[in-house]
Amino acid sequence: MSDVIVDQAVYRDGHRIWCGDLSDELEALRRDEHGFIWIGLKDPTDAEFALVNQELKLHPLAVEDAIKGNQRPKLDVYDDTIFVVLKTLHYIDATSDVETGEVMIFVGDRFVVTVRRGEANPLSGVRARLEHAPEHLAHGPSAVLYSVMDSIVDNYTLIDVELGGDLELIEQQVFEGARSVDATDIYRLKREVLEVRRAVTPLAMPLRRLRSEEISTVDEKARPFFGDISDHVLRVVDHIKSYDRLLTDVLHAHLAQISVQQNDDMRKISSWVAMAAVPTMVAGIYGMNFANIPELHYHWGYFIVLGAMAIVVFGLYRGFRKSGWL
Repeated sequence: MSDVIVDQAVYRDGHRIWCGDLSDELEALRRDEHGFIWIGLKDPTDAEFALVNQELKLHPLAVEDAIKGNQRPKLDVYDDTIFVVLKTLHYIDATSDVETGEVMIFVGDRFVVTVRRGEANPLSGVRARLEHAPEHLAHGPSAVLYSVMDSIVDNYTLIDVELGGDLELIEQQVFEGARSVDATDIYRLKREVLEVRRAVTPLAMPLRRLRSEEISTVDEKARPFFGDISDHVLRVVDHIKSYDRLLTDVLHAHLAQISVQQNDDMRKISSWVAMAAVPTMVAGIYGMNFANIPELHYHWGYFIVLGAMAIVVFGLYRGFRKSGWL
């Protein structure tokens, strides 16, 4: 279990205390009604999670979701235990892709369990910041729940800025008529925006519940902080929705530009074909085996025919240039 349990500790009055046997520690915490234990897990298997669950007696449905992973962001309440699922996001600068992971949080009677899947948004920094602010940790498991959610949502706002920059760049390239822009690039960015939207949008309802008095186990002093996270989430949701709409417009504009460009190309090709058709036709006629062809036996006939072809081709060229086809 040493590789799975990233960190575990008992916290009393906001200060970290060494954690001994899990069963004994929980019994002491519940008997004293003071302090809590925080266990951090990383990618546990069924058997590994079962060792922790033996002591915590978590709800089977929540345990099943935590083991299977790949859950939609949500908040469930089982008796006196809160189960929260969050999507973690990581922006890759080199490819502008967004990687997703998961963090699941169990908040119960004198314990907090965080289960992280994937490499995005490590929680070690959250624990370290809380341990340097014992006045916050003194509020109990609600402080941990708030801090973890706040860290993940703060990362959403950073990715929001990155996606906004990518959108601005691709929008500028499209409307400047840059040939390097491909519809695949626009679609890929739209897909990443959709990935973020799936992670952020479902959080609005759980945060609304946490800031209200619906869930009695949440510390009263922590409710305004959940309201602050909710405001950040709603702002990111508004931005992501606008990015999605703008990308649709940009994609349509790009396809329209391609259509116009193809029409221009076809007109140019048609113009050159028309100019090439005149000398080809005349040369084809003179290549036939007939004796009665005009100027066939005249000394200057060859030059007269070449001059006539050049005049006709030049006239067509001037006409196409004037009409904007060339």
